[in-house]
Amino acid sequence: MVDGKLDDVDRKILAELTQDGRQSVTSVAERVHISRAHAYSRIAKLTEDGVLTRFTAIIDPAKAGLRSSAYVTLKVRQHSWRELREALRGIPEVHHIALVGGDFDVILLVRAEDNVGLRRVIFDQLQSMPGVLDTQTFLVFEDLDTR
Repeated sequence: MVDGKLDDVDRKILAELTQDGRQSVTSVAERVHISRAHAYSRIAKLTEDGVLTRFTAIIDPAKAGLRSSAYVTLKVRQHSWRELREALRGIPEVHHIALVGGDFDVILLVRAEDNVGLRRVIFDQLQSMPGVLDTQTFLVFEDLDTR
């Protein structure tokens, strides 16, 4: 990273780790055509600077028993975002949270074992949260991983 901006080497390292976050530093170095020490220091710097935030596994939700998914949009009371954000983080079925602009304020990816679980999260948890004014649910019929 030069002057806080990603260069071509950083982008190549990130692309490699996005494809396979479990590969060794040696493998990343070979694929990017840099030394292992250089790859190690670049990855450390990307992590230190918050560009790389974590290494994680990507699962197939259906094979992991999460057969029902929906995107749920929320309209929220003004100035309630900070408290709401923390409460949403505490719901295990909420897999992604985004504050957005437009006709609604927040969009969530909710995954549950079945429609009963999905209904419980939406009706019993999300709709009853202080600060939530309205919800809208969009069922997911098929998931496609583009990575």
